[in-house]
Amino acid sequence: MVRRIVSCATQLFPVWSLLVGALALYEPSIFLWYGKDAIGFGLGIIMLGMGMTLETKDFKQVWKEPHVVGLGVFLQFLIMPAWGAFLAWVMGLPTEMAVGLILVSSCPGGTASNVVVFLAKANVALSVSLTLASTILAILLTPWLTALYAGHYVPVDAWGLLKSISLIVLFPLILGVTWRRLFKKTAHHVAQVSPLLSVLFILLIVGFVLAAKRSLILENWSVLFCAVFFLHMGGFFLGFLSGKLFGRNSLDCRTFGIEVGMQNSGLGMALASKHFSQLPMVPAPCALSAVIHCVIGSFLAAWWNRKDKIIFDLGQKK
Repeated sequence: MVRRIVSCATQLFPVWSLLVGALALYEPSIFLWYGKDAIGFGLGIIMLGMGMTLETKDFKQVWKEPHVVGLGVFLQFLIMPAWGAFLAWVMGLPTEMAVGLILVSSCPGGTASNVVVFLAKANVALSVSLTLASTILAILLTPWLTALYAGHYVPVDAWGLLKSISLIVLFPLILGVTWRRLFKKTAHHVAQVSPLLSVLFILLIVGFVLAAKRSLILENWSVLFCAVFFLHMGGFFLGFLSGKLFGRNSLDCRTFGIEVGMQNSGLGMALASKHFSQLPMVPAPCALSAVIHCVIGSFLAAWWNRKDKIIFDLGQKK
């Protein structure tokens, strides 16, 4: 019963994101209590929960088809940061907005992508493997890519970003995996509700950043929305297209599209709030990203499911 409730609530994550985004902009006081310092804590809890859900077989899955996982991670870190930097340049974005867009585009795939891949009935095992691999590699790649593409806008403390990601991502993840190995029973109980806890903390982070940056977002909403929208639409499209070009099947292509198109926006918000606090607009693209990529991903999942149903019905008639 608990698992069913958790599953249902988790699958509605895109709906919650939209509602929280609207509430935060309409009545900021609902989320302002959360606080900037709690963003890193929330992400640490998410990573701890993720670690508790991982088993040895999950790590083995990464190596069953290393070329496929390698391709997905390569696309994740090749396409999105370059696409984000290109959009910032073409659209002539203000410095703070450009840095925020590049920062979130340099983040790994988030756990929300696994939910959307499930809704799209694509390759969930591949999605989890890609999220795991990209999250681990992000410890080095996110600081480096941010410095590479955003360094000409403002000085980027790559070493500081590296230390923050290690504290937020690596240590909680290792702790979660270790906890599962040593205390399997309690880890199993926690793992049952960890997806829901992840959703809850992501929503709190999104709500807080949108509420805290409300005036800046509303003043620049058209440019900001277009930049973030095209960032994720490009990611979904280029990820899917790349899968096709490399001869992957339809389900793998959908998975690549979703994994490339959806970022760990919560990590972007945490890094922006800590390392670019003197630039108040930097976290805004990250917060808006969390809402927009979920809406686009959910729409695509529904469209793919409808397409599959039509193909199935036509096959039955034949």
